[in-house]
Amino acid sequence: MWAYVRRLTEIAPLNSRDLIETARGLTELSPRRPSQANLRRALSTAYYAIFHSLAATVADTLMGKGRSDAWHQAYRALEHGGARKACQNMRAMREFPPEIQGVAKTFSDLQSARQRADYALDGRYYKADVLAEIGTAETAIAWLEGADIQNRRRFAAHVLFKRRP
Repeated sequence: MWAYVRRLTEIAPLNSRDLIETARGLTELSPRRPSQANLRRALSTAYYAIFHSLAATVADTLMGKGRSDAWHQAYRALEHGGARKACQNMRAMREFPPEIQGVAKTFSDLQSARQRADYALDGRYYKADVLAEIGTAETAIAWLEGADIQNRRRFAAHVLFKRRP
């Protein structure tokens, strides 16, 4: 079974829109108040939606939209910590339009929120707050997908490659 699952993910990377819907669905699983576990998973899933959107942008803009071995290599090359550090580089981010800056801020903020949701066990989460974060992730994904190709390509290079003098 795992070989089948692995092969499917090699063919079809995670769809960020599906992840956004999964995150929303997690907030609705209980007929009353959602469990803390579901709210935490929803927040984590919202982060992964933007992460996979960025990974697809990296692969699409640098390798083309075909799902070649090179495309998969570029998709998998995106690292969480490196991308976050690049997104927090304010000097470099000033070179991008406001929408890309918003994507970078959302990516960084949601990564922090995901880490808190997954590891800081003392926090309490509320459905309205989690839904707001999911909406923010969805907006950032739309900004990224709507940006012109040159800015998406520059941003892809920015989050993937280290700058050298």
